[in-house]
Amino acid sequence: MFAAILETVPTDRLVLRDDVTLRDIAPGDVKVKISHSGVCHSDLSAMNGTIPQPPPSVLGHEGSGVVQDVGDGVTHVAPGDHVIIAFSPPCGTCPYCTGRHQPNLCLNGFLAMGAAPQFRRGDEVLGAMTGCGTFAEETIVPGIAVVGVEKDIPLDVAALVGCGVTTGVGAAINTAKVTPGSSVLVIGAGGVGVAAIQGARIAGAAEIVAVDLHEGKLNRAKAFGATHGVLPDDLPGAMAEVTGGEGFDYTLECIGMPTTMRQAFDLTRRGGTCCIVGVGRAEETFELSAFEMFFSEKNLIGSMYGSADVRTDFNRFLRLYKSGQLDLEGMISRRIRLDEVNEALGALGDADVIRQVIDF
Repeated sequence: MFAAILETVPTDRLVLRDDVTLRDIAPGDVKVKISHSGVCHSDLSAMNGTIPQPPPSVLGHEGSGVVQDVGDGVTHVAPGDHVIIAFSPPCGTCPYCTGRHQPNLCLNGFLAMGAAPQFRRGDEVLGAMTGCGTFAEETIVPGIAVVGVEKDIPLDVAALVGCGVTTGVGAAINTAKVTPGSSVLVIGAGGVGVAAIQGARIAGAAEIVAVDLHEGKLNRAKAFGATHGVLPDDLPGAMAEVTGGEGFDYTLECIGMPTTMRQAFDLTRRGGTCCIVGVGRAEETFELSAFEMFFSEKNLIGSMYGSADVRTDFNRFLRLYKSGQLDLEGMISRRIRLDEVNEALGALGDADVIRQVIDF
């Protein structure tokens, strides 16, 4: 079958091959025919080494499709069901999944995704990004990683929920816990940033300021709920207008750079919440003084997978879509075929791109 493979790191191109196969399905597994896959900035981060992903690997981690087969012991889905693949699923039994109520932090599920690589090229075993490998026509994943969705949900829309939408909307609603009437700053108006803007709007924020280097992205951010869209140089003026110079109740950093993480903290009001959504490089840091954490009483929190319980949040977000409160179709800027994936990866920073979807 056709697949896009990461052959070396760093690189700016994936290798397209038509000789990739799957291992046999095992107990607990689900085989999925991929119908759609989002092209996410995290795929690019795997290519440039920000996110560790040993080559050779099939990339893609934001996908939806139709169940082809299930292994022994799988009862929650059956062949023909429509599903979303979760890249970091809950095992359902560990402390994070039970008493701590933080299933997005489950390490058992995260590690299970890479425990039995599913792709082959001849006798060579290929890895898969976060165990998903949705840049292929079919994949096999642990049963815990598939979440069934109603068949009246378009599968292209459903694919977005597998990563970017859940990451952004979840960061606003679940992690930061944006409150009605509050002020919110979203740094970065790409796919995750637009999802965070929508999450803040759904949560009832009174003012939502989007900041980005691309003016075209700011215009799009307003269409999804931002009340203000500003370039970085205009941000002080927007903060003065919206907050009287105090800083924002909530800031959501959706880029993953130390400079913007520090900026997000600085622009949060005393006692406010700074939420780091973007993925940065492991070796990069930003500094906070020992005094300012005490004196400002700001909440600094990371957001992994939108603090979501994918077993319920995937369908919760899709209900918001069906009710017209969460615009997912509008987030799809381009539709491509798999053989156009390299061009799509190269366009991730373009002003007119929110999300690109591969149609299989």
